[in-house]
Amino acid sequence: MTEHVIEYFGVLTGLLYLLLEIKQHRAMWIVGFLTSLIYVFVFFNSKIYADMGLNIYYVLISIYGFWQWTRRDKNIQPQQEDNNQTKEVIIYRHPSTVLFIEICAAIIGLHAILYYILYRFTDSPIPFGDSFTTAVGIVATWMLARRIIEHWIFWIIVNFVSVYLYYLRGLYPTMFLYFCYAVLAYVGYLTWKKKGINTNDNTL
Repeated sequence: MTEHVIEYFGVLTGLLYLLLEIKQHRAMWIVGFLTSLIYVFVFFNSKIYADMGLNIYYVLISIYGFWQWTRRDKNIQPQQEDNNQTKEVIIYRHPSTVLFIEICAAIIGLHAILYYILYRFTDSPIPFGDSFTTAVGIVATWMLARRIIEHWIFWIIVNFVSVYLYYLRGLYPTMFLYFCYAVLAYVGYLTWKKKGINTNDNTL
């Protein structure tokens, strides 16, 4: 019973995280930190070990992401609203061709390593899918921290694959969460594209 309550709480914080991510609000990293801690426990109990490890990574990169997004950038100033309050500017960049190749190579390499570990050394019932979503998730979260807009496309793919994996493991609330993630990832991509400012600043 306790496990289900924790899972439902993780669903709620996970949805809040994604809504904050779409708006590029720095509080997303704090909420993401909490959500990741919850899912370390949930995935451990469900024997989805790579995703458990992924959420440990999320805990750590949430700290990095919060620091990265709160650095003072002299080249980007907040916009003024009519009531004299400021709002955060959505900014993004595209990866260079070289960086995109490196991203794809990192995903392939991580997938191979994680699959080998899960297949040989754990009782994971879904080693291939678990290692795939974990590998892409690691790279996509790094892309988010650097405000690379294509991270949304990676998340759309990963989230739909995750829906199927969590269905197989009977994690129905989490399956619903990741379906919402997939839909909102598409919304996030459109929002950044429409309202964001494209910059070539590779220090983001």
